Amino acid sequence: MTSIVEYLGELRTEATHLLSGQKIITDAPPDNQGRGEAFSPTDLCATSLASCMLTIMGISARNHGWNIDGAKAEVTKIMASDPRRIARIEIRFSMPRNNYTDGQRKVLEHAARTCPVHFSISEGLEEVVEFDW
Repeated sequence: MTSIVEYLGELRTEATHLLSGQKIITDAPPDNQGRGEAFSPTDLCATSLASCMLTIMGISARNHGWNIDGAKAEVTKIMASDPRRIARIEIRFSMPRNNYTDGQRKVLEHAARTCPVHFSISEGLEEVVEFDW
């Protein structure tokens, strides 16, 4: 088992990661009857894509002896309706100014675009990924 998720009422949940005991609270967004006081489940989905991409880039960088410490991703989630779903995730990576070669950039971009979350989301979901080197 990975986690336990409990409904707390008022459109809020608490997820507990069983291995670490860490907790995440979710709240429905204001455009779906919630207060927006925490990540929504769809916020977590979009954010998980960026987190996974950075993690796989970090693994690739470490395996090559490169450093990407301080890399950041700005995530924008765009919703659609009928049915309500994530239609598009935009991710803009800001990479540390480490004078990456073209080859290093290609390896790291490939790592990002082949992360497990990318392969786990719907093929109908549009991903727009940009890198600021």
